[in-house]
Amino acid sequence: MTQAAVHESSTIAGVVVVEPVVHADRRGHFVETYRREWFPDGREMVQANRADRTQGTIVGLHYHLHQSDYWYVPRGRAVVVLHDLRDGSPTDGATLTIDLGDAAERGVLIPPGVAHGFAAVTDITITYLVDRYYDPDDELGVAWDDPEVGADWQVADPVVSERDAANPRRGEIPPERRPRYR
Repeated sequence: MTQAAVHESSTIAGVVVVEPVVHADRRGHFVETYRREWFPDGREMVQANRADRTQGTIVGLHYHLHQSDYWYVPRGRAVVVLHDLRDGSPTDGATLTIDLGDAAERGVLIPPGVAHGFAAVTDITITYLVDRYYDPDDELGVAWDDPEVGADWQVADPVVSERDAANPRRGEIPPERRPRYR
């Protein structure tokens, strides 16, 4: 079986992009979306989640001090925005935008301290694996529309949750809630 292309982002340290092999024939297609061996330095994923979002929805930007996520979009197209918030990171302040889903058959590993969000360009299903169980104290956020992040969500009239609309700008994050680069 052909191997997936797995590479660390040149924009944000620790972010890993996976381009899996798609096996297709007249019956449809098959994709291996996650393999533990792709991430030799990563921790075991302990929980799998699925979210369905309607076109025009923006989720995020969220970040964790302790948790890593692995995202994959099996249905629809999402624009994913990642922003490095980690003090001491060689890429602190960098923003990466990447398409997931549809013709962009890839997954992304997001380390702790990297803010992450997505815009549903179409109706989507997103699956994500996490390496820690849900902890409300590790569910943090930064404003999705912060000019310092400079995200291009590619959505004209976004639908955003009350929680995400209330997130602080990057410069307003209290020091004890700022992630550190490991």
